[in-house]
Amino acid sequence: MTIKEINIPSWLMDISYNGRIFPNGTTHDMTKMGANCQVFAYYLLRSHGLIVPDYRSSELWADTEFSALISENYQPLDILFFHKTSNSYGAHVAVYIGNNQAIHLSKQEGKPVIWDIDTFFQYPKYEFLLGGKRFFLFD
Repeated sequence: MTIKEINIPSWLMDISYNGRIFPNGTTHDMTKMGANCQVFAYYLLRSHGLIVPDYRSSELWADTEFSALISENYQPLDILFFHKTSNSYGAHVAVYIGNNQAIHLSKQEGKPVIWDIDTFFQYPKYEFLLGGKRFFLFD
């Protein structure tokens, strides 16, 4: 998959950050209520046909049923975990889109942005890249 194949709906770029909207198995109208980084990332992955469970960061990091841990050679639609420590609990997630870039929704930006991976490291709360997760394709 190449970056040209990753369709990011234009309306998704207008979603506001809302830390109270997190994965919990309920449906949220992101256009009205906003989302946190996980809900945003999971929606983007699901819009590309991936099966993504409603896990929090540490639950997804530990998952082996739906995803595999990867530490290099990231591919578009891999989820990357950033944090201020090597702990997955409370880690920020972004979706790798190729060309050393990832899209994410953060409190500090308020809206989705696409950053070079190196830009994350400029912020203390994102200075540690734990690695990534790649979702399995199910028939």
